[in-house]
Amino acid sequence: MMQTGQFLLFLILPVVSETCCVGTYQMKVPVAAAGHLHYRAVEGENFMMPCIQSTQNNLWFRTGGHGPVEDNTSFGCGEVFTADVKHSGQYVCVKSGSKLFLHLQVVERSSLRCFQPEEGSVELLNNVGGSILCPGHNCSDNRDVTWYKGNVSVSELRRDFCVKDGQLLLCEVKGKYDNGLYFCDRRVEEEGITWTFRRAVKVTVVAHITASHPPRMVYPFANMTEKVEMGQPHNLTCEVFFPYEKNLKANVQWFVNYGGNKELMTSLEMSGSQLRSDILEEYRIIQRGIIQEVTPQHLNHTYTCFANNTAGNVSVTVGLEEKVKWPSLVVYPVSSVLLVVVVGVIVYLMRLELQIIYRSHFHCGRHDEDEKMFDVFLSYVWSPEKEANFYINTEEEEEEEENTEEEEEEDEVSQRSLSLLLHQVLEGEWGYRLCLPERDIIPGGAYTKDIVLALQKSQMLICLLSAHYFCSSNAVFVLESGIQALLKNSGLKLLLIRTRRDSASMFQEAQLPSLVQRSLKVLPSLMWTGDQPDRVSCNFWRSLRKNMPKYQVKMK
Repeated sequence: MMQTGQFLLFLILPVVSETCCVGTYQMKVPVAAAGHLHYRAVEGENFMMPCIQSTQNNLWFRTGGHGPVEDNTSFGCGEVFTADVKHSGQYVCVKSGSKLFLHLQVVERSSLRCFQPEEGSVELLNNVGGSILCPGHNCSDNRDVTWYKGNVSVSELRRDFCVKDGQLLLCEVKGKYDNGLYFCDRRVEEEGITWTFRRAVKVTVVAHITASHPPRMVYPFANMTEKVEMGQPHNLTCEVFFPYEKNLKANVQWFVNYGGNKELMTSLEMSGSQLRSDILEEYRIIQRGIIQEVTPQHLNHTYTCFANNTAGNVSVTVGLEEKVKWPSLVVYPVSSVLLVVVVGVIVYLMRLELQIIYRSHFHCGRHDEDEKMFDVFLSYVWSPEKEANFYINTEEEEEEEENTEEEEEEDEVSQRSLSLLLHQVLEGEWGYRLCLPERDIIPGGAYTKDIVLALQKSQMLICLLSAHYFCSSNAVFVLESGIQALLKNSGLKLLLIRTRRDSASMFQEAQLPSLVQRSLKVLPSLMWTGDQPDRVSCNFWRSLRKNMPKYQVKMK
């Protein structure tokens, strides 16, 4: 038994030594902080200037060289760049008042005895041991090799590794730590000069070299049914995840099974597959099957998405079902009811305005002509006498009061002129008989009854709106009585003549009955301004003539 145990230990020991080489770590080799350094790089490869540990100023400035190069060329520690022949030359790094010189020589690939491009990259399997070979190590005489990951020596990474025959051996590869760009420095003696030949290796950690398991389909689900619309195009989507493999051999296809029979399977038209993501663990591929136009026959078939790789295959079959639409017998009645309800609500809220619009434009004519005594009841208000002020005004108040009085005087003059002009034109020129309250209503009687009676005996009511009109309770009463008569289908026409452009907002400030406020927004109206040109004045009289009663009352 003792001999058997020693024999097994003898067999295992070389394997452990080859994969992890315990005890043969790379020694930390700092870059010299004095003297003249000589570095060599290969044209077209990644390169990084060495970092000087004794100073924080790790910036190398170009001082001389051959070939075209931009002035003030400099490279910092940790800066990766693609080496070019033009980068060859002398560089200097200043530290603590002294200078460190570096001679960089970039050689062409054709000058190397055995240049192999594939040595510049390597793929390592995750969670197992791996090795990284220094490019060109086997083609030259080398004294030793030092490895760096970026600008950090691998001896400072706290990773289980060793360096043997120019190879960096990792005991266990970890994608989180070992992905990246590595540099190996080989020391070469030529003509008494020690050159550091720096080569780059790009390391990629992968989960598998070949597929470890069959693909995984995430959509569609097994035995599911997709909704379709008749006469419309439809796309069947298949989403599959494939395990990583170096040479991906993934296949995703859609097939149609006529009558649901998988023995009668043919390929379905497909769009180009889309590789949505490429990560170290999995690829995701989306394949779409195309149905140009859905017909009832398509509902009788089933459709299979088939995916396979070198490790196996997977498939899912789905069916089609027509989307259920609301029957027209339900949609149309509901829409009609909603429309009727909306219209009913609008009519209910606007019933007064709609009634006034109808009466004003479509329901006026010759009614009880024999009972009418007047053609037009003319309602206007001149400014009342000003009341005395029993308090002292400030200068601002006096100025504001003067401006207000000027506007009111202008409005009063315009209204007084228009009332006289209307009297002259309507009665003197057009032959209409007017009812003027101060002339045709006998004083001493019941004023309200006389006004209502006069309106009943008139074919039309014309109101001259001004700033003082809405302040007069008698004038507002005449307007309100006229509106009520209009709503009672008495045949009375009603016309408003506004003497100021802001008269439309005056009734909003006055305390008016709700009936008057709502009616003023829709009643027919004309605009009169005292300083209007002849053309506008002609338009005013022409419009007024069109609104006048068609028939005049007969004189009795």
